[in-house]
Amino acid sequence: MAEKRLYHSVARQIKTLVQEGAFPPGSRLPGERDLAEKLGVSRVTVREAQIALEAVGLLDIRVGSGVYVLRQANESMQEMPAVTAFELTEARSAIESEAAALAAVSISDEELDALDDIVATMAAETDANEPLEADADRQFHLSIARATKNNAIIETVERLWRIRTDKPDIKQAYDQICGINPDMRLTEHRDIAQALRAHDPEQARRAMRTHFKCIIEAMLSATEAQAIEEARRKTLESRERFLNKTTAVF
Repeated sequence: MAEKRLYHSVARQIKTLVQEGAFPPGSRLPGERDLAEKLGVSRVTVREAQIALEAVGLLDIRVGSGVYVLRQANESMQEMPAVTAFELTEARSAIESEAAALAAVSISDEELDALDDIVATMAAETDANEPLEADADRQFHLSIARATKNNAIIETVERLWRIRTDKPDIKQAYDQICGINPDMRLTEHRDIAQALRAHDPEQARRAMRTHFKCIIEAMLSATEAQAIEEARRKTLESRERFLNKTTAVF
């Protein structure tokens, strides 16, 4: 039973490395021995994990050649739910707030240090007047999910992030707000990290909820600005069509 859990864990680690770009589509994975050393497991466990990932279409095992990462166009496009950016954010708030509360109890010192490193990366981007990058944001949230040590939560948060990055309209909605008040976004992430370091479940839950509430507020502001701009554009078109033509006739 422990071995079964181990190869599932290794498969998840390899999948994460692929999603984070360590092994891009079309590339060849390191050999079994190298991967086994990197992940601290046996070659048999690595082989079982690769077979499991081949079964779901992530890898292609070519005898005598190696193991290759397949292009994931199918995974990113298939079965994308008909949800809005607001619905996704609401779901993320509910799930990730509870994940933060669970993580506050089980997170290790090493995981806390890694989380601080991610926040430091975000701070460097903010100091350079750049919007917070989605990659750092994704690492931050997935790191918290993994700190729960709950595979169901990890898979759920990973799935929500795939929707956030692979569904075009939702990606656009998030991209539109990534540059809005980056200092506040940074503070929100710092508050979450500090709550986790304090091992305070309620504080962590509250900090994560506040973060998503601010995201929704930013989305509402962006939506309102778009609606005003669209109304202005239509008014200008109507003025051009009706007033200018009327003036020309008379």
